[in-house]
Amino acid sequence: MKTVSFERKKSFLSHLKQYYPLYLFLIPGIIQLFIFRYRPMGGLVIVFQNFSVTRGFANSPWVGFANFQHLFSSIAFLRVLRNSLTNSILLLVWAFPVPIILSIMLNEMRRQGYKRVLQTILYLPHFISWVVVISITTGFLGMSAGSIVNDIIVRTGGERVAFMTDPRFFRSILVGSSIWRGAGWGTIVYLAALAGVDPELYEAALVDGANRLQRIWYITLPTIASVIVVILIFNLGNLMSNSFEHIWLLQNNLNRNVAETLETYSYQVGLRENRFSFAAAVGMFQSVVECGLIFAANYLARRTRGQGLW
Repeated sequence: MKTVSFERKKSFLSHLKQYYPLYLFLIPGIIQLFIFRYRPMGGLVIVFQNFSVTRGFANSPWVGFANFQHLFSSIAFLRVLRNSLTNSILLLVWAFPVPIILSIMLNEMRRQGYKRVLQTILYLPHFISWVVVISITTGFLGMSAGSIVNDIIVRTGGERVAFMTDPRFFRSILVGSSIWRGAGWGTIVYLAALAGVDPELYEAALVDGANRLQRIWYITLPTIASVIVVILIFNLGNLMSNSFEHIWLLQNNLNRNVAETLETYSYQVGLRENRFSFAAAVGMFQSVVECGLIFAANYLARRTRGQGLW
C-alpha cells in the first residue's frame, strides 16, 4: 500500500511540475471563487436569525426555522414557486434546443465568409444588456404610436394589443427575448465540440450513401451528445432560478401574478422591507433544491448514457 501511495504521489508531482504554468493561471479564478462564492456562505447564519444590520451577526436574535415556516406558510409562496418552475421549464423546452440547432446549421455551411458573418450577427445580442433588450422589445410590442407590431395591427384593421402588460403574453415575450439574446452565444460550446469531428467520418458516410440528415443524426449529434448532457445538467440545476434582471424589467403591476418569481419575491418582500433573513431563506431554499436537481440529473445521465459530470 505504501508503494502504491508513493507512486501516486510521485506521478502527481511530476504532472504538477510539467503543467505548473497552467495551474498558475487557475490561481486568480480560485481566489475569486473563494472570496465571492465560498466566503459569503458564512453569512447564511442569518437564515436562522432575525437579522438586524445594527446588531450584526453576533447580536441578532436566533429564531430557528421561523423564516422557513413563514416562507412555506405564505399565501404567495405557491404562486411564486409555480411561476418560477413554469418559466424555467418553458425556457428549458424552447430555448435549450435552439443553440444545438444553430450550431448544426452553422457547421453545415461551407462558405467560411458567410459563416463568420452569421456567427458574429448571432453573437452580438449577448453583449446587449437586459435593459436595452427590454427597451427594444417595448419598441416592437408597446402600446404607443411607433411600436412596430401594434402599428401593423392597426393598419390592417385591428386594435392595439397590450402585449407588455397582458399576463397571457408575458411568458412568450420572456422566452422569445431569452432566445434572441442567448441562443447565438450558446452555440460556441457546441461548435467547439463539432470542430473536433474527423472529416473522414462524413466522407465515409457520404460514400456509403448517407444524405445530409443521416450524417447529422448518426455523426454530428452523437459527437456533441456528451456536451449536450453536461449543459442539460447545468440547466436542470438552475431550474429554480430565473434571470432576475430580465424578469424584473418585464414585470409590472398588471402581469405580476404570472411574472413574480422567487428572485423578485425575495427582493420585493425581503430586501425592500429590510427582512434580510427572509430573503436569505428564499435563496437557501432555491440552492438546496437546485443542488438536489443537479445530483438527480447527474445520476440519471450516468444511468442512461453512462456518463455525467462526475
